[in-house]
Amino acid sequence: MTDRNGAGGGPHVVILGAGFGGLEAAKTLGACGVRVTVIDRQNHHLFQPLLYQVATAALSAPHIAEPIRSILSRFPSVSVRMGEVERIDPEARRLHCADGAEISYDWLILATGAKTGYFGHDDWARVAPGLKTIEDARQIRTRVLMSFEHAERCEDPAERERLMTLAVIGGGPSGVELSGALAELSRFTLARDFRRIHPEAARILLVEAGPRLLSAFGEGSSDFARRRLERLGVKVLTGRSVEAITAESLTVGGETLPVGLVVWAAGVTGSPLARQLGEVDKAGRIAVTRRLEVVGQERVLALGDVARCEGEDGKPLPGLAQVAKQQGAHLGESLAQHLQTGAPLTEFHYRSKGNTAIVGRHAAVYETGKRALRGWGAWLLWAVVHVYLLVGFQNRIAVSIQWLWLYLTYQSGARLISMAEIGPAEVKESLGEPVEEGPARA
Repeated sequence: MTDRNGAGGGPHVVILGAGFGGLEAAKTLGACGVRVTVIDRQNHHLFQPLLYQVATAALSAPHIAEPIRSILSRFPSVSVRMGEVERIDPEARRLHCADGAEISYDWLILATGAKTGYFGHDDWARVAPGLKTIEDARQIRTRVLMSFEHAERCEDPAERERLMTLAVIGGGPSGVELSGALAELSRFTLARDFRRIHPEAARILLVEAGPRLLSAFGEGSSDFARRRLERLGVKVLTGRSVEAITAESLTVGGETLPVGLVVWAAGVTGSPLARQLGEVDKAGRIAVTRRLEVVGQERVLALGDVARCEGEDGKPLPGLAQVAKQQGAHLGESLAQHLQTGAPLTEFHYRSKGNTAIVGRHAAVYETGKRALRGWGAWLLWAVVHVYLLVGFQNRIAVSIQWLWLYLTYQSGARLISMAEIGPAEVKESLGEPVEEGPARA
């Protein structure tokens, strides 16, 4: 078989993960002609900040995903391998893959990101899905739409109310955006679709253990977000920790609430691969130096959500796409210089471009330094930034047209229920219905 990788010699850099950071590192190294292999379990790069719109039927999955090979095709020295690495052997500089393959490296960049974290309650994942992958988004969309379908044919008023009660755990940007989108889906998009129920009467709960929403933002932005969500009909419960979650109920602050669906947006934990390289913190992140070198390891670097990198103030940098992108671009340039000239790796300095979160239709918050923008202007800025960051010109056009259509019509074009995404047994269980015993599914 002919190897089309144009750079057969030179040091071999392997990048695990094709998220924001991994892709930026690969593109920068590829532009310098460095031999790179990118390994990812998926064949596509996912724009995670817009996943909640797939989950709430506003966008289709292809709008926010792009094949990794297509993105990196213009770099002859970069090859892509779809697969999963199970074990890292840093002493032998070798990776062991799930399919039995072994891959050697000269330098390793860990950019595997994070997964949903349940703070020690992993059993909640079965009834409270997180939102990190396309599969998660489609599963949540199916469960949300199935809740209304079951309510439409339900004769018991109390059961109907439970089915139409949707709870989101976590008052950060993801939870705020998701709860606002669910409220708009029920109150505007679905309101005309049903005959026996009134979707606009659905209860959307947003539960946050802390004293306020959007704790990383100023109090003014937090108060604005709460007011806008409550105007949409979202019931915000702050200062109340989750104590138990079942298929039919949610217990917070000593009170048990009947619910049809719970979505988890309260936290993430770093990729398990990080634990093979050293001690990790409570968020599952491996410690790195300012040069993004994994502490205690040689020729192993890490960035993004899997890395604990301290900023100028000594605090860990937040798990944001802009942090990962900046780290990837910096590390790619720094490592390329080191490999080509022997120059030492340089320290990374994060330059914040501000924090933003959408609160609902034409409403958002944006903060940079001591300046804050709220409302329509912040929403427009949020939309422009997210469209610009989407990979692929076609994706930008598709999302722009879809958003314009949604804005003008309140319609949503991705309201499809696919049992293949979740399975009928899981749907029944999530809705609190009895599941017939049968042979185990493969």
